Amino acid sequence: MAKDFLKGAADEYDVVVIGSGLAGMTSANILGRAGHRVLLLEQHYKLGGLATWFLRPGGHTFDVSLHGFPHGMIKSCRRYWSRDIADRIVQLKNIRFDNPQFSLTTTFNREDFTKLLTTKFGIEYGTVNEFFDTARGMNFYDDQATTTRQLFDRFFPGRDDVVRLLMEPITYANGSTLEDPAITYGIVFSNFMSKGVFIYEGGTDDLVARMKKELESNGVDIRINCPVEEIEVADSPIQGTRVSGVKVRGRSIKCRAVVSNANLRTTVLKMLGPEKLDKKFVEETEAVRLNNSSTQVYMALKPGEEIDESSGDLFFTSTAKEFRTDLLLSRDITSRTFSFYYPRTRPHKKERYAIVSSTNANWSDWANLSEEEYEASKADLVETTIDALEKYIPGVRNKIDRAEAATPKTFHHYTQHEMGASFGTKFEGLGVSRALPQQIKGMYHAGSVGIIMSGWLGAINYGVIVSNEVDQNLVAESTPV
Repeated sequence: MAKDFLKGAADEYDVVVIGSGLAGMTSANILGRAGHRVLLLEQHYKLGGLATWFLRPGGHTFDVSLHGFPHGMIKSCRRYWSRDIADRIVQLKNIRFDNPQFSLTTTFNREDFTKLLTTKFGIEYGTVNEFFDTARGMNFYDDQATTTRQLFDRFFPGRDDVVRLLMEPITYANGSTLEDPAITYGIVFSNFMSKGVFIYEGGTDDLVARMKKELESNGVDIRINCPVEEIEVADSPIQGTRVSGVKVRGRSIKCRAVVSNANLRTTVLKMLGPEKLDKKFVEETEAVRLNNSSTQVYMALKPGEEIDESSGDLFFTSTAKEFRTDLLLSRDITSRTFSFYYPRTRPHKKERYAIVSSTNANWSDWANLSEEEYEASKADLVETTIDALEKYIPGVRNKIDRAEAATPKTFHHYTQHEMGASFGTKFEGLGVSRALPQQIKGMYHAGSVGIIMSGWLGAINYGVIVSNEVDQNLVAESTPV
């Protein structure tokens, strides 16, 4: 008999959260802590969304999402999760770059970047300072017509090398391109520039385990292997159209509010359905562009083999002569980011070293390959990545115990994100996501949207924003007039 993953679940909750990415889990935790009855439904057998991990024989553990987030993660985790989690977030101080235009190491904060830009790149201090102040001053309500390319042209005209230094890490952090609105770059970049790049010491498996414990302590009912088939709505003469429940594994569970951490287009066009929404809103949703995806290569070293820590923590490499968005997405890979995992990064009983390579990618380059072509392309991705790594760590091929690749199809399979979109939607998705409660009362979205709300910190903070709105509305509805 198949296992009943909903055994013991109640027939009704205050809130159902769909998806256990960082935004979904944060929403569930805040709402549970506020005293609401919360059901967290995850279609996969593991929590975390893209912030997850997997195990391989030999004591190897791989993190799927490359670590690297701003200092603000400490404050958000301390306030909305626990001090126990926040205290395990530490700074990465060895960020490296190597490409035909420059090679350098940085602590990736404003002070060090200012020194690099003025001494190594010869930019006037006043220009550098004004650029940082402009980026720091950006917010959601700023002009959305100015592109990131235009922002750079204003401060550093003709300096593609400077653009590469300032832009490449953010592209890997949240999928930003030069063609996107400047605020999608400025807000994220200034967050990193405050105090540098940080990592959760202990690995994603430890982080998610602590988050799960916190969720359970706040009364959240967690159910894995529970894909939501439909978000149900009802019409009321008094309240109008509002959420009434969800259908999961053929069972209807009632609720007063739904927070979807699924992809925005999936939430609106599939789980809700166009027939329940205004035509104009549906058209706006259909016009939302998905962001790009990624490929990754996971490499585990043999027991006893080591990587010298001078290799760096995050290493941005490229063989391209210039920085171009199309080259970052090209199937003919020229740019790779290597994330090095040392025993101090993942302090477990078995000391293991691992390296994860990440490259931005297009779904279309992988989706229509035959099975034979697909497997051959994955094998080629692994081999060419190890070849690229050999340039920086000679002999590393002989140290590797196992290596395997993930593609946009892999991310689609495990997360159900349309086209394997690693960074959710383009900027127009944010407006659609925010307008959803006006379409259907009690319906909210907290997925990765607009690039600003992408990455680990963006996801958590969007979960905070949405859960606070849900809490306020639930309390208002329960308070006698």
